[in-house]
Amino acid sequence: MIFIINTSGAGLEFVLDDKHKSVVVEKQSVALPVAAEEFLTECGAKWSDLTAIGVVVGPGSFTGIRMGIAYAKGLALGLNIPVVGINAFELYLAATPDAFVAIDSGRGDFFVASALHAPCTMSIEEVEPEQMKCPHTVGHKTFDLLLAPAIVADKIARGNVEPVVPMYLRPSYAETNKRN
Repeated sequence: MIFIINTSGAGLEFVLDDKHKSVVVEKQSVALPVAAEEFLTECGAKWSDLTAIGVVVGPGSFTGIRMGIAYAKGLALGLNIPVVGINAFELYLAATPDAFVAIDSGRGDFFVASALHAPCTMSIEEVEPEQMKCPHTVGHKTFDLLLAPAIVADKIARGNVEPVVPMYLRPSYAETNKRN
């Protein structure tokens, strides 16, 4: 069983097999361990049933992503199973492979990727002509986390299990302020 954790947004999100749960929380860091345990119990699973853990590495909430990765790595280490990073672009493109993914960053630009574009940031002026190169544009709605177990299983089968690190497409506020 592959357990998926997403802390890249405001709440928590989990997938196990074909079961999915979103949890609205005030503090992700406090709620994550309890909510994960509750979800496994609701699914009738135990930690020892897990064969891998997938975690969304971004783009998204800087702190949420780091916390989710740390939690997933801790679980995987304790369970002696692999942890595999998945980014939001992989999830969007698994559903719509010929799409241009444009996710509003909340800072006046967009996180983008497609089969033609490596993940990066673009201004709206850059997005408009680039999205025309693809038949569909996605990113304005939430990705389907139920696609994540298949992506994780495929990465493991191909031996494509790299160290899990956050996907940062631009410097943090601290890095930007340090330069100024």
